[in-house]
Amino acid sequence: MYLKNVCFLFCLFLCVSVSDTYAQKYTEAQKIEKLILYVANLQDAVFVRNGDEHKAKDAAAHLRMKKEKAGSRIKTAKDFIDKVAAKSSFSGKPYQIRWKNGKLQDVGEILTEELQKMEN
Repeated sequence: MYLKNVCFLFCLFLCVSVSDTYAQKYTEAQKIEKLILYVANLQDAVFVRNGDEHKAKDAAAHLRMKKEKAGSRIKTAKDFIDKVAAKSSFSGKPYQIRWKNGKLQDVGEILTEELQKMEN
């Protein structure tokens, strides 16, 4: 009986620990970093900025640089998307991703979807 209780308590502890891990909330800085990494790891996609095409890793480096320059103006991942990642601060044109199939999609839309996945 004692061994049965110990096993039950161990299993209960393990279940709680695993559920806490999956329910982990990210800090805003972690969310931003995950969004930048999402862009960096895009496969078979091209980042379009002011009409010019860029590799995913170069696009991620550009977003990271813009975030650093924005400094304290960026408090949340939503701020990052709206003020840094969605459009050019120079031209005001939206940044886009050209997928392998040729479809263009706004980066702001893509990153907003990724952020929602992270937060749910």
